[in-house]
Amino acid sequence: MKIELTDTTAGAVARALVEGRRAIGTPAVGMVLTMVVVTDEENAYDAVKAAGDASREHPSRTLVVIGRQGRRTHDRPRPRLDAEVRLGAEAGTGETVVLRMYGEVSEHADSVVLPLLLPDAPVVVWWPVDAPDNPAKDPLGALAQRRITDLYAVGNPMETLGKRVRGYAPGDTDLAWTRLTPWRSMLAAALDQARVKVTAAVVEAEADNPAAELLARWLEARLGVRADRRVSGGPAVTTVRLDTAAGEIVIDRPEGPVATLTLPDQPPRPLALKVRSTAELIAEELRRLDADEMYAIALTGHGPHRTH
Repeated sequence: MKIELTDTTAGAVARALVEGRRAIGTPAVGMVLTMVVVTDEENAYDAVKAAGDASREHPSRTLVVIGRQGRRTHDRPRPRLDAEVRLGAEAGTGETVVLRMYGEVSEHADSVVLPLLLPDAPVVVWWPVDAPDNPAKDPLGALAQRRITDLYAVGNPMETLGKRVRGYAPGDTDLAWTRLTPWRSMLAAALDQARVKVTAAVVEAEADNPAAELLARWLEARLGVRADRRVSGGPAVTTVRLDTAAGEIVIDRPEGPVATLTLPDQPPRPLALKVRSTAELIAEELRRLDADEMYAIALTGHGPHRTH
């Protein structure tokens, strides 16, 4: 079911949700969270699809906030809210509400979103592009337990990474960090198997790759060694080398979904290390809604309960 509302209000959208659920006989009790997606029109389709795919694992109400420029009255966009309510087969396992905000309405998006949040359920805000420098202090970010950004979607990721450090608050995370989960898991497993002390580390990646920087910082914090950053042809992170007294531990993935693990005195072995979709990354982030301590350590050099 799809319900179109033009020049409407948050109250009317809430009523449409209730009436739509009654019409198709679907209760809201099965939904576990509210996902707020803040995007632009250009990226809205991909973001809605990724959120919808993630909702198969985490049934949720997805509120898509799109700021728009409409007709102007006296050189100002006329304030207006248009909404599209999707239920049942149109929204997968949850509910989706696309909110297009014009003029002053877009400056107060939190007042539109607040009445539409599921009661007594966690809130997650995701900015696929153009995230604020300080997500926790953003009006929409302040509503959420978790705030998801993506350093891969900005023009200058290393400069933005510095802003993330300065503005970090518990509950922040970034998909550049989520993309590293398989790397971190394999490195931890390799060290468990080799049981040797690491004396130095090297991370090789394409230039200005934010995931590589986060991985190097994580290795430095967890192993207490210097991690050198080296530029490779990419794509993304290609190689991690850990020096030990017994020899090098190497995970190498120059391209494709298969990496090679080399341990001292052992033959190389293949490892599955595919690039995951945005929906898979979002689904992983929704599995835990407390502060990500490891992200805080990699980002800031200390745990989640202190900020710069």
